[in-house]
Amino acid sequence: MSDIFNDFTTEFSDGPGIAFVVIPLIMFAIAALLFSALAFGIIRALLRWNRNNQSPVITVPASVVAKRGHRSSGSGDSSPSTSYFVTFEVRGGERHEIQMNGPQFGTLVEGDRGHLSTQGTRYKGFARTPQDR
Repeated sequence: MSDIFNDFTTEFSDGPGIAFVVIPLIMFAIAALLFSALAFGIIRALLRWNRNNQSPVITVPASVVAKRGHRSSGSGDSSPSTSYFVTFEVRGGERHEIQMNGPQFGTLVEGDRGHLSTQGTRYKGFARTPQDR
């Protein structure tokens, strides 16, 4: 039994251990994956921004059919945040869910009718039309 152990230790004691080769490779691979994910996210956001800028502003008759908020709790040093979404229904029954900020969200009520303005995926505004109540 001790001969097997001695043969094993002398066989790998000539140069740097396998850990000095494998661990840096693993760390490099992880860093490359993180960098690639970050670069992909930045490129995707820039492409969306450019596509929105190239899109015309479109105004269509619509009504507010649903509102919802999604609260994410903070952890560690991050604070909690809330995302606001409003679903609009345009002619033909097609629905569009649009993310917006709190003040914009607060001015809309389910059942409101008016004209929805968007530019690509950006919310540009909603102008209410007077309704008989």
